[in-house]
Amino acid sequence: MKLAIVHEYLNQYGGAERVLQVLLALFPRAPIFTTLYDRTLTGGVFEGHDIRTSFLQHLPFARRWHHAYSPLMPLAVEGFDTRSFDTVLSVSASFAKGVIPSPQTRHICYCLTPPRFLWDDSQRFVQRFGYPFPVGKLAPLALSYLRVWDVQAAQRVDQWIAISEFVRRRIGKYYGKDATVVYPPVNVGKFTVSHAPGEYWLMVGRLVAYKNFDLAIQAFNRLGWPLKIVGTGVEERRLRTLAGPAIEFLGAVSDERLNELYGNARAVLFPQEEDFGIVPLEAMAAGRPVIAFRGGGAIETIVDRITGVFFEEQSVEELMAAVDRSSRMKWLPTVCRGQAERFDIPVFQRKIEAALISGS
Repeated sequence: MKLAIVHEYLNQYGGAERVLQVLLALFPRAPIFTTLYDRTLTGGVFEGHDIRTSFLQHLPFARRWHHAYSPLMPLAVEGFDTRSFDTVLSVSASFAKGVIPSPQTRHICYCLTPPRFLWDDSQRFVQRFGYPFPVGKLAPLALSYLRVWDVQAAQRVDQWIAISEFVRRRIGKYYGKDATVVYPPVNVGKFTVSHAPGEYWLMVGRLVAYKNFDLAIQAFNRLGWPLKIVGTGVEERRLRTLAGPAIEFLGAVSDERLNELYGNARAVLFPQEEDFGIVPLEAMAAGRPVIAFRGGGAIETIVDRITGVFFEEQSVEELMAAVDRSSRMKWLPTVCRGQAERFDIPVFQRKIEAALISGS
């Protein structure tokens, strides 16, 4: 199998890029087609791989402000020449699935999600990125065009693989396609199980609005219990103004420090709805339970009252009640770890290989 991998843009290092790393360990000779690449912003982890970029690579400020070039992304992806490959694997949360392969080339999409900024959150997309007038006024027209393109691009995919049942249902709703589910990998071996947690709770992630850090801050302000927050992002200044003396912002931390923080936490908070969510699995890999909103991918990874507790409504009162309930329960670190091992890297690699072979 002569394989090419298509990825949206390599100008950050998050969950999609971690998946790409694991795929490259399986297929080290596969080239990466991507609209943009920045070695510094990806931490140099893709150095030495065959990376083929689009014309957007050379446009001003594109590598740091790629959202401003969203209307050009379809043109960039459609310009990739994949004719010499018999299989194309797109890792897509937005544009990568729009690659145009030759009629003989099989196109498999590992779908992280149908793009939320088009289908779930388009009204807030312009506000979130603060586009100036008149760009802000024209943005709804651009989003309508991209929505039509997105549906058309989905028809180019021969085989769909979703990262969760939650995403599989969204693929069916927006594209009318069925998908198999292969959960993303978590590097379980990177975490050490702790049997002696400390006296704080933990929340990890990018400080952006939909992750509901403000909900957790308000809950712990009222509880008066210590909450540590790991991460950086556009919401940091606002969140700091909300935080009382029991809230501690740690910023970005090393993998070693994150392992220590997970292992010593009473529990890890996950009050948002995610398409999958790697943080709960990292917490469980360190032997700690998760307090999560009952929605999205979390209900597929957390076992209620065994490896965590759920709350039903994203409100301060519901979260406080769940934290209190969790604090009075006995948790078995080895059971939490065992649940995380079901999503370990070798499990993902076996399943993704089987999915690729089954569609050939």
